[in-house]
Amino acid sequence: MEHLRKGRGWERLVLLLIMLISLSGLRAQKLDILINNGHVFDPKNGIDGQMDVGIADGRIAEVAKNIESEGAKKVIDATGLYIIPGLIDIHTHVFVGPKAGKFADGVNSVSPDDFSFKAGVTTVVDAGTSGWRNFPKFKKQVIDRSQTRILAFLNIAADGISGTEVELTKIEKTRHDLDEMDVARTVAMIREYPDYIVGVKIGHFDGDTWVPFDRAIEAASETDRPLFVECHLPEYSLQGQLNRMRPGDIITHSYEHITERTPVVDDQGKVLPYVLKAKDRGILFDVGHGGAGFWFDQAVPALEQGLWPNSFGTDLHRFSMNAGMKDMLNLMSKYLNMGMPLKEVLFRGSWYPAKSIEREDLGNLSVGAVADVAILGLERGKFGFVDAANNRIEGDRKFTAEVTIRDGKVVWDLNGLAATAFDGK
Repeated sequence: MEHLRKGRGWERLVLLLIMLISLSGLRAQKLDILINNGHVFDPKNGIDGQMDVGIADGRIAEVAKNIESEGAKKVIDATGLYIIPGLIDIHTHVFVGPKAGKFADGVNSVSPDDFSFKAGVTTVVDAGTSGWRNFPKFKKQVIDRSQTRILAFLNIAADGISGTEVELTKIEKTRHDLDEMDVARTVAMIREYPDYIVGVKIGHFDGDTWVPFDRAIEAASETDRPLFVECHLPEYSLQGQLNRMRPGDIITHSYEHITERTPVVDDQGKVLPYVLKAKDRGILFDVGHGGAGFWFDQAVPALEQGLWPNSFGTDLHRFSMNAGMKDMLNLMSKYLNMGMPLKEVLFRGSWYPAKSIEREDLGNLSVGAVADVAILGLERGKFGFVDAANNRIEGDRKFTAEVTIRDGKVVWDLNGLAATAFDGK
């Protein structure tokens, strides 16, 4: 051993012993939750098959075949189920508060914890309900008090979706709205809360100038974040919007058929050529179902012609959640029954939206990643799915959220898979 002490061989031996001790410690680590016998789908890590998932201290500890269950505090048998990263809904309105008839700090928004976990959703992105003036209140009042992870697109409008509080003429309102769309203050708010604000939102403007759109792009560019375009801009052409957008920017309500905006599919059932060019250029298309944003006469031909959504934003709010939309799993089930392959549906449930909001720490089951997990069932039977025009299609498959885990804790358990069996005593 003397030659090892004097040379680099000794150093290598010490390092080897340290590594062996460390690995032994990892193997001995007690798991808080072990999910076994399920089909793991984790596109970031190229996993698509039967695996086990171990969780410890709120993090993914191991993903492998046949993980030892001895010592695990809780074991969940996921036989016949899919184990995937927690779903990410990038279009919601959750700045809930006491104001009647309002989305910002109002009753038209909803409390995310009431609806997210039962649909397998662990992260929601609020779609511009707040702006630079009221985001701090949104954070204190809702984000900091919710178990659901809440991120946000910051509206270029100072008060988000709240409307003008005083009576104004259209000209006065336009001038007032433009004065409130302050790039510098929007940028400053994003830089103050960089871990929460993932982009800039433009929408719901009644004027006939492109200034708001251009200011939103400027704020997004200065902070290196995507622009989220909600389309309710009656004076703006769809082609004009798409032409101004940059690769990685997101347009929502992509498959709506309303008078406020040109639909993506023309009267002959063809996707407009400039829409397909925008997709090829890197513009991302979000569903944004909501109460009026998803129509089968748009979505079905668009799917057949290659205009697939990048994300399944629900546009969750008070008026959409009990109509055709239901929840994110219902939307994913629609696309499954419309003909999108199962793997492609799952891609768009977590990993694709994580990348679109530039949060690649989410939407995956990498060892060390936060343990946000959805365990989904795929029921077979006869089901109906409804769009914004109250049209129905029938299908034979439907997703259900069996178990949802947020930050390493079971927050939804439909059939008690994580519960202790009652022995009758």
